[in-house]
Amino acid sequence: AQPISCRRLARLGQSARQTRSTRAEGPAGGVAGGARARSGPGTGDRNRGAVRGCAELSLCGTHCAVRCTALRTCPMSAPFEERSGVVPCGTPWGRWYQTLEEVFIEVRVPPGTRAKDVRCSLRSRHISLAVCGQELLQGKLFDSTVTDEGTWTLEDRQMIRIVLMKTNRDAGNCWTSLLENEYAADPWVQDQMQRKLTLERFQRENPGFDFSGAEISGNYSKGGPDFSSLEN
Repeated sequence: AQPISCRRLARLGQSARQTRSTRAEGPAGGVAGGARARSGPGTGDRNRGAVRGCAELSLCGTHCAVRCTALRTCPMSAPFEERSGVVPCGTPWGRWYQTLEEVFIEVRVPPGTRAKDVRCSLRSRHISLAVCGQELLQGKLFDSTVTDEGTWTLEDRQMIRIVLMKTNRDAGNCWTSLLENEYAADPWVQDQMQRKLTLERFQRENPGFDFSGAEISGNYSKGGPDFSSLEN
């Protein structure tokens, strides 16, 4: 397959949608540049959009390649993480997971916990959380965050959800642990996290496709190939 820019993929997806007015009308012709479109099964309900087929994308960079199958859909209102699910890393106190932009932390607390029992400090590279005077989480974060965008909420008086905004929102910035030396994801979870961030990057760059349930193979470490230097 020949190199193809993500911007060009977006244009190809728009062109394909304009020429296909109904779902799964039949195989589409080959698309130049290594991206091929073909009709697919009607899975619109499962993907929260009217599916118009699926596209097999070959994304080739200088030293790596990614091959995935994504669905061509109408615009969808649900965020990518809601459609695709999350890849959590379990911890003794709960779990954490991430998207391109944010890190989510869910901490179990004793039922009946009140907001006034919670002491939470969120800084760019440091976090601390205590409930009823007992420290649950404290340390230096894996990477920097936007201090003013950090929030915490007490849900059902039994769970605290903390949301941190990443400073570096590139797909290659996949946190491998929550803190600098604690709560690391195992290798399999790390791989799945990177896969999810890569698909989220493709979703953002190619809004005409639904990558939430896409299959991906090849070298997608560090967020997949960089197409910024390729010609349109």
